[in-house]
Amino acid sequence: MAKSDSFFIRGIVTSNGSTYVQSEIDLGSFVNLGVSKSTLLRIHNISCQITDADAAVDAISGASALKICHQLTTQSQTTIVTADDKSLVSSGSMALFNAQTAEDGSAAADFSTGFATHDFDVAPQMFTNGYLVGVDSLFLAVDQNGTLTSGNVKVAYVMECTLEAATQANSVALALSQQ
Repeated sequence: MAKSDSFFIRGIVTSNGSTYVQSEIDLGSFVNLGVSKSTLLRIHNISCQITDADAAVDAISGASALKICHQLTTQSQTTIVTADDKSLVSSGSMALFNAQTAEDGSAAADFSTGFATHDFDVAPQMFTNGYLVGVDSLFLAVDQNGTLTSGNVKVAYVMECTLEAATQANSVALALSQQ
């Protein structure tokens, strides 16, 4: 099988605001690990979108913070993992802080202490040769501490992928890079 034209696989997970949540992305129609002919998936790049539960941008409450961590793994997990875990394909985080209300509830005079950050922890997200996958499912997860005024967050990934036949060379590369 020659390399295919690229196509896109999408996944989404909605947080519950307090604990780790993951959703499964079924790759069964793409990855085939048969005896005579095997097909592997290669992820070339990943884009991420973080929205509130209504799929719109919403504010966090005054004098509050929000931390969102997300990850894509080749194995089911129960918590956010670090980059030394071979099942990790991609991860990122976002932190928000709103200092518009002082701790005593009065309006804060200093609005410059609010901030927002976003980082992809495993970079690059646009892989040079792609990230080879040989599993039937990927797991997209989110963990959130704090809430937006309208509720929990949704994390969506869009992955540009191609299919390729398994060879001895890419099978060795796959075995070395993943568990």
